[in-house]
Amino acid sequence: MADLLGVFTVAASGMDAQSRRLRHVSENIANADTPGYRRKTIDFHATIDRASGLARVAVGPVILDRGELPRVYDPGHALADEQGYYDGSSVDQMIEIADAREAGRSYEANLRMFDQARQMSQGLLDLLRR
Repeated sequence: MADLLGVFTVAASGMDAQSRRLRHVSENIANADTPGYRRKTIDFHATIDRASGLARVAVGPVILDRGELPRVYDPGHALADEQGYYDGSSVDQMIEIADAREAGRSYEANLRMFDQARQMSQGLLDLLRR
């Protein structure tokens, strides 16, 4: 039974990590047209819980894209300089959509693992009741 509880912990940490990733992807998509906006990403790494010996997914700090911002020519824009250019956003919507699909699928995989462990523990409890 303790092993099944560990599965719940690992699956829940994976779902939490993917939901945070999806939140940053949605922020990036929402700010795709915001001048000067830099794309946000997060890193994942494994952490070991010394008490239980389980590896969990941990989320690192938010990382801002450090690449050059594209220069957009629009002389009528309020942020345009003397030549008519302003700094655009570093968000590529195709990459963000692909990241959103990947995060969603990873979340679903963790959810299935969680549900499978729940069904197994329910089956075990049913056997013990007999």
